Amino acid sequence: MKLQFLGGVREVGRSALLVNDSLLLDYGMLTGNPPQFPVSRPDPEAVVVSHGHLDHVGLIPSLLSGRDPPAIHWTPPTQELALTLARDTLKLHGPSSRRPRGGSGTQGGGYRCPFTENDVKRVTEMSHTHGYGEPFEAAGHEVTFYNAGHIPGSAHVLVDDGETRLLYTADFHTDDQRLVSASTDRPDADAVVCESTYADVDHDPRGEVEARFVESVRQTLWEGGTVVVPAFAIGRTQELLLVCEAYDIPCYVDGMGQEVTRMLRQHPAFVRDADALDRAAGHARFVTSHGQRTRIAEQNAAIVTTSGMLSGGPAMTYIPAIRANPTNKITLTGYQVEGTPGRRLLETGRAEIDGRVMPVSARVESYDFSAHADRDGLRSFLGAYEDASVFVVHGDRCEAFATELQADGVDATAPDLGAVVEV
Repeated sequence: MKLQFLGGVREVGRSALLVNDSLLLDYGMLTGNPPQFPVSRPDPEAVVVSHGHLDHVGLIPSLLSGRDPPAIHWTPPTQELALTLARDTLKLHGPSSRRPRGGSGTQGGGYRCPFTENDVKRVTEMSHTHGYGEPFEAAGHEVTFYNAGHIPGSAHVLVDDGETRLLYTADFHTDDQRLVSASTDRPDADAVVCESTYADVDHDPRGEVEARFVESVRQTLWEGGTVVVPAFAIGRTQELLLVCEAYDIPCYVDGMGQEVTRMLRQHPAFVRDADALDRAAGHARFVTSHGQRTRIAEQNAAIVTTSGMLSGGPAMTYIPAIRANPTNKITLTGYQVEGTPGRRLLETGRAEIDGRVMPVSARVESYDFSAHADRDGLRSFLGAYEDASVFVVHGDRCEAFATELQADGVDATAPDLGAVVEV
């Protein structure tokens, strides 16, 4: 089996893996200004998508502008999330007149969306959805999805070409979350392409993280303050709504997380407890107009809103509105990438909003609600593949983690960007 690593190696973002020159696993972008695309644009016979996050699915429509577009295979929630993200990208950046050929998304000095509205329309035409544990054929390979425990619809991807069995883990979690159950399937494989986002981190038990978060929010509300909870729209928003409902914390939800919440309720088979998600959605108050935000920012409540790294979205309204009062609080709930406004807020106590840097008197806290396996989770998962070849990807320290695995006798490597290997 031939593997070509087009992105997502020694970095987090733009995941893309070409198998046997014909089957593409994921095709995402690395967000930034400008964004980064996979190092080349393949012409696969079929595409298999692991889950609906921008760094894995963000460029899928750009593959569909030719005369013979590939079939796209994914779970039902992943298809809908991909379409939601594609429409949002079009809305934010406008259509491009040319297709991405790798590298950065710079075109004429500025970023334009690398696909058109017609490309997005073709996504549904070329789509094939599958559940977990249901083998299907794609580009001459037998492919099977297994629950990855990351977000609803996320999948490990098992690829069998008749000689070699490859397990592409994509993003996964080995502990239960309120929204989705943990990854537990460990299908036989000769080679494993494994994510390593948190290879150097030990997550605190989720129950302890929840308890600290709840105590902090309740304290602020008791003092008469407002809590702004920046959260990723896909997965994290719904997890936090579940927490708020479980502990009877009054909350609003704003941004793309509203649309995603409504959509995920239509796929009960892909969430851990569909009734709990329904209750959480009923407990939260959905923000229906921009004009509400100034009033809501004065409420004695939690406001769960995009974006999770303060790079846009309704958070750009809420943060300036609550920043001057030290009774208020901003609780970041996900990893803040270096260089993002969220990271700068944590490090400097100042927020960059619409190009203006503002001092923040409101208290700023961070909670680890990660949906990725940590160091122990990764090692536990790979314990089932002691005899397999392991390729470490999707992390900031892939080479170091591969070296650790080698010391324990694992055949592990961290491929370079663009590397081609045979397994």
